[in-house]
Amino acid sequence: MAKGKNQFLKWFGPLLDALRDLGDSGRPREVTTKIAQNLKLANSVIDETRESGVKVFYNQVAWARQYLVWEGLLDSSKHGTWKLTEKGRTTHLSEEDARKIFLKQVAIHQKDRKKTNAVGKLNEALTCDEEVSPESEHFDDVSELIDVLRRLSFEGFEKVCKELLRESGFENVEVTGGSADGGIDGFGILELNPFVSFKVLFQCKRYKKDKTVSRAQVGDFRNAMIGRAEKGIIITTSYFSSSAIQEAKRDGAPQIELVDGERLVRMFEKVELGLKSRTVYDVDYKYFAQFK
Repeated sequence: MAKGKNQFLKWFGPLLDALRDLGDSGRPREVTTKIAQNLKLANSVIDETRESGVKVFYNQVAWARQYLVWEGLLDSSKHGTWKLTEKGRTTHLSEEDARKIFLKQVAIHQKDRKKTNAVGKLNEALTCDEEVSPESEHFDDVSELIDVLRRLSFEGFEKVCKELLRESGFENVEVTGGSADGGIDGFGILELNPFVSFKVLFQCKRYKKDKTVSRAQVGDFRNAMIGRAEKGIIITTSYFSSSAIQEAKRDGAPQIELVDGERLVRMFEKVELGLKSRTVYDVDYKYFAQFK
């Protein structure tokens, strides 16, 4: 059984099962949603957040995915889709199986590191006497940008969201603001093709890491949209509660697109707004192993 700091081991098997249910591949959020549905996880588990602002459940599943990639059960594609390999399609894992994979990969990375001068955060951790805890490290490339966005004024955050929407293909984007906006911070026009376009309303919530957008707030935004637009977007530097996500997708009601802090960073990265790109290379040990 997964104990102590290696709680992420319990997601190995459910991750493979979720991908099989999704037809062998899925986007990260689709996969985590399917795991939560399959295991009937409580909202308190899904919404648990560390002091750093990292969502525990999503972070643990992401690290489980990394170990399954190393084990050859998942494809190592960097295109944002998680996909089972041929081996992964027929593999079912217990928590004891997961622990064996974990210890095996720890040993492999320790051995590889001794033979190279490559230095990385993960490999540094793997030299410790204790079992490495992926939970002590996280994919924190979002942290710096999120911190910058949280330090903006409310008006500044609305304006930078306006620029982001423009760079993402929206036209005639305007920030309305003001106390009488009914929860609407702005609007824009999204053109699907030369014949079809529609108005989109957006709301910006520049929240600290310990504040989550609630279901009631999503409902209030939808009510403010009625008669004004058929599509809405809520953008936050924080997270949405599980009930808020359910409310946004509720059948029979206008759909609301939710952009949390992590997705917001990806949007900035995609259009390279306010960011300077750089290239980082990690050693592919498996490639060089064939030449030993």
